[in-house]
Amino acid sequence: MKIFSFVVAIMLVFALALWANQESYKTRIALKELRKTQQDLSKSYSRLDALRTEWAYLNRPQRLRKLVELHFDQLALRPLRAQQFGLVSEVNFPKEEFIIAFEVGGEKLVAMFSSEDILQ
Repeated sequence: MKIFSFVVAIMLVFALALWANQESYKTRIALKELRKTQQDLSKSYSRLDALRTEWAYLNRPQRLRKLVELHFDQLALRPLRAQQFGLVSEVNFPKEEFIIAFEVGGEKLVAMFSSEDILQ
């Protein structure tokens, strides 16, 4: 009985060692993926900073003013006036349609509503 217990204990130790080795391997793989993801994220942030800097440079008021002066004839830009704006009631919004399907007493019913029907 002692020998059997000893053999079972040794097998259990080997099984635990194998499990610990597999978990260690999985952890190393996860850490490699984490480092790669962090590097990719760092590169993305660097690229984003460069793009923001470029955007700020290209949108400098002095530069835009010079471009407008240079291309004034082609652009035909004029100052905004209040008369150029319309009223919200003049905007032709697309009609939204709603379809509702439900079942009553084993019979399927379908109803269709437009946004005008609901607002009235």
